[in-house]
Amino acid sequence: MTLRIALKHRFEGFSLDLAFEAPAGVTALFGRSGSGKTTVINAVAGLFRPDEGRIAADGVVLLDTGAGRCLPPHRRRIGYVFQDARLFPHLTVRQNLLFGRWFAPAGPDVGPGVGLERIVALLGIAPLLDRRPATLSGGERQRVAIGRAILSNPRLLLMDEPLAALDEARKGEILPYLERLRDELGLPILYVSHSVAEVARLATTVVLMEAGRVTAIGPASTILSDPAIAPVMGLREAGAMISARVVAQEADGLTRLDTGAGPVWLPRIEAAEGATVRLRILAQDVMLATRRPEGISALNILSVTVRDIHLGEGPGALVRLSAGEATILARVTRRSVDALDLRAGRPVFAVLKAVSVARENVGRAGP
Repeated sequence: MTLRIALKHRFEGFSLDLAFEAPAGVTALFGRSGSGKTTVINAVAGLFRPDEGRIAADGVVLLDTGAGRCLPPHRRRIGYVFQDARLFPHLTVRQNLLFGRWFAPAGPDVGPGVGLERIVALLGIAPLLDRRPATLSGGERQRVAIGRAILSNPRLLLMDEPLAALDEARKGEILPYLERLRDELGLPILYVSHSVAEVARLATTVVLMEAGRVTAIGPASTILSDPAIAPVMGLREAGAMISARVVAQEADGLTRLDTGAGPVWLPRIEAAEGATVRLRILAQDVMLATRRPEGISALNILSVTVRDIHLGEGPGALVRLSAGEATILARVTRRSVDALDLRAGRPVFAVLKAVSVARENVGRAGP
């Protein structure tokens, strides 16, 4: 499914003026608070009507202000998951889920949707069916809210920072379920977040927003590894995504992976041999050497080539490296750039400690 969005709206002290196309998969609207992300998805849902705009999902026009067309929210076939679960407290989990099914449209042009049993299995909520929302953890409530939205048989799922209210442990609990939904249902998702880690785990496409404008759009691996957007993410979050294949689970608790630049060892990853995963490697965790290091504790030494160097306003620099077909970023000082004579085309070695890749930065690679 392709979602086409063009919106213009003037608020007091802020204006929205953007247009983009979201392909199939998980499209993340990413940017600082106040950049207009939630306004966009509220317009898609029909909860906000802009001064000017056109929104079409797979050719179905949801909004066209020029033609005077604006489908009401209940006719748009949109599932919406908010920051808070908004479950009915007097209903059990099963009843909350079936409430979503009650709103599922019917007709010759509407597919059968996903059944209750499959959603329960995908989200791992079978033990919760007879419980009420007050007895659930935050992560459990959000899984139920997601299931309810999907059971309404939407053409598109909107998720507005669904993990923002959860602590890190609960986020780690729910992210694998979101990956399963992305990979196994094929339901298009428009996902709002200002968390780089979430976007890196889930997104197939990233729409970068700032001050009501789209400043960049493209595949997640390309956008997140672009040094030019580091100021938006924050230098501590700058990094890159690479794909790797699980080769072996070794006896000392490490997992060996193959990447385009060589083998990588990480603390045990719960994935079968042969599975493909995506790794987010932070630029601040990568060291560079002009000769292959020896006698060091770091296990991961990758053969890479300098692609380009982006100098910051201060003493730092971001070095973009080609690692086979993938990209890695390294954050170093200008002094190191000069001392190592780093320049485009120079082969170097990227050094990464096995323990520096946090568990939340390892996820399923997706379809």
